[in-house]
Amino acid sequence: MPPPAAVTESRPSLAARILIGIFGAWCALFVAFFALAQVTAPNSVTRAELGMALGLALLWVGVCGGVMLVARRPLRAALRRLPLPWPATFALASISLALIEEAIATTMTNLAPLWGVPVGRAYITASAYYWEVVLYHSVVVFVPMLLTWAWLLTRWSFTPTAVFLLFGLTGTLGESLSFGPQNLLQMGFWVCIYGLMVWLPAGIAPADRPARRPGIGAHLLAVTLPIVAAIPVVIVLLSLHPPQHPFPPITP
Repeated sequence: MPPPAAVTESRPSLAARILIGIFGAWCALFVAFFALAQVTAPNSVTRAELGMALGLALLWVGVCGGVMLVARRPLRAALRRLPLPWPATFALASISLALIEEAIATTMTNLAPLWGVPVGRAYITASAYYWEVVLYHSVVVFVPMLLTWAWLLTRWSFTPTAVFLLFGLTGTLGESLSFGPQNLLQMGFWVCIYGLMVWLPAGIAPADRPARRPGIGAHLLAVTLPIVAAIPVVIVLLSLHPPQHPFPPITP
């Protein structure tokens, strides 16, 4: 197998840097809100939920995101050495990162007793059981979305920063469609949560691949097509595994 093509990491455009700054500040604002509200919350259930969201943000965005940022070059070099076509490596790496993010979220749900409430009284995942979460609720739906991005990167030369922002917007849209439009207020938070699933792997795409420069249409397609690709999986899940939330509704 020939060695992988060299990849030159181009500097993000000014517009991309501005958007990263906006969403980063937006996420930081919500993290600060989670921290403050958790301290001042009137009851243990609300404190637990806010603490879980804060833990997810700190561990996934802060710790994991920081590691990916600092070690991006050696990590991407290691991914390029895998004996797989780069789109397959991108998909597998992104799915692996999604699994890590859900492991952190499920751990937060299981840490409910730290806030003085039993597991299931407050939660941020659909179940306290990791494999039930990823196989019936979250990552199983992400798989077609990430496979779609593997294809998109073969057609258009999106930068890793653009992939971060676009998949983050897709995640925000998905959260809003699934759980209500109030999630739009947390757009900065969701952009960082979802964007980190794809940012590091997107950097392994060869710079000399036969891909076109994306225009407005390609950007709109990149936000919406992953959701369209996930719809058949959602339909199958609803037919084979109707939603049966193991937890009671959260009430203060």
